[in-house]
Amino acid sequence: MNKIKISPSILSADFSQLGNEIKKLEQAGADLIHVDVMDGHFVPNLTIGPTVIKALRHYSTLPFDVHLMISPVHKYIKDYADAGANIITVHPEATENILNSINHIRVFNKKVGVSLNPDTKLDVIIDYLDQIDLVLIMSVFPGFGGQKFMPEVIEKINELSKIKKEKNYNFDIEVDG
Repeated sequence: MNKIKISPSILSADFSQLGNEIKKLEQAGADLIHVDVMDGHFVPNLTIGPTVIKALRHYSTLPFDVHLMISPVHKYIKDYADAGANIITVHPEATENILNSINHIRVFNKKVGVSLNPDTKLDVIIDYLDQIDLVLIMSVFPGFGGQKFMPEVIEKINELSKIKKEKNYNFDIEVDG
C-alpha cells in the first residue's frame, strides 16, 4: 500500500500571513501544499492567481499541487506552470478537450492532475489514466469550504483504486472535501 500523503489546502489559511502559514505546514510535516484556484466563473468564488503562487514559492520547497477551478483552463496552464506549480490539476468540465489539456501540462514538465466532481463519472478519464499522475476525487462540489462530506464518492474511490491496481497504473488518488 502506498504511503498516505497530507496535502493541506491554503484556502483556510490566514491570507495576510500566507508565507508564514506555508512554512508552518512544511514544519508540521505536510507532504504537499494544495492551492485552490477559483475564478468566479467555473466556481462562484475567487481566490489567488499565478502572481501569488510565484511569491509563495520562496516560502517552501514542498511540491505545490495547484487545483485549477477556472474556465477556460487551457489558456492559463502556462501561467501556473511558470508560477511554480509542480502538479496542475484541471477539471474535465473546464476544458474543451481533456487530452489536449493533459498534453499541454506535460509540455511544461509538470505532473498532471484531473479532478472529478462528485457527479462526474470515471468514464470521462478512463482512457487517459495511463497519462495522469493524480486523480482528485471531490467529495464536495468545488467552490465553497465547509461543505459536508458526500459518502457516495467512496464507491468512486474504491472503483478507481481497483482500476489502478488491475492496470498497474501509477497515479495518486487524492480526496478533497
